[in-house]
Amino acid sequence: MFFDTHAHYDDEAFDTDREELLAALPENGVTLVVNPGCDLVSSRAALTLAERFPHVYAAVGIHPEELAGCKEGDVEEIAKLTGEAKCVAIGEIGLDYYWDADHKAEQKQLFTRQIEIALTAGLPIIVHDREAHADSLETVLRYPTLRGVFHCFSGSAEMAAELLKRGWYLGFDGPVTYKNARRAIEVLEICPLDRILLETDSPYLSPVPMRGKRNDSRNLRYIAQRVAEVKGVSVEEVAAASMENGKRLFGI
Repeated sequence: MFFDTHAHYDDEAFDTDREELLAALPENGVTLVVNPGCDLVSSRAALTLAERFPHVYAAVGIHPEELAGCKEGDVEEIAKLTGEAKCVAIGEIGLDYYWDADHKAEQKQLFTRQIEIALTAGLPIIVHDREAHADSLETVLRYPTLRGVFHCFSGSAEMAAELLKRGWYLGFDGPVTYKNARRAIEVLEICPLDRILLETDSPYLSPVPMRGKRNDSRNLRYIAQRVAEVKGVSVEEVAAASMENGKRLFGI
């Protein structure tokens, strides 16, 4: 059985079949899902889905790409949503210098504010880090009691080692199955099984052999197969370890 710790089922890509797809996941071997928000609207939508489906949980947060649309009071509303029963994390939050390298200070401020909400609520965080590795690492390491996962980890093995040493989890997604995934494989090689989370980032980042198609949690098995090959263990061991890791991190 698989735990997809990162999937965006509130995305419009699922508007035509969301209900049927989510309802069918358990019979397709996916028994738990965390749906992270990217702004206030999607965070509320994630919670609504979590309330409707017993195997779905939500994370709430404001993604760095949503900085421009973040209104006064949105962060305070995110803080209020942490009190909802099926909210298990603050996310997806972090830094993204690929799409916006002109507002680094503002991104850092938004990231820090939401980290402080997580610490107050006693929740882990789901970190988005794109071409902002040094600043992302420096930010989270300022908070020794902070815990969470670096979603779709794309940093170096050296950065991974620093995070692992401090008890962080690393998320592995479709890119680990790609031919050019040299860095991701290097990270996977040093990451112990008890720190690996499996993610799809649905509807994005479809793994081989599903590239070019809409992604969903049923494709998690392809990611697990690649992880198993690299780690020299069975797919069942990867599934079981990542399931326990996710439940431990998110308190499920």
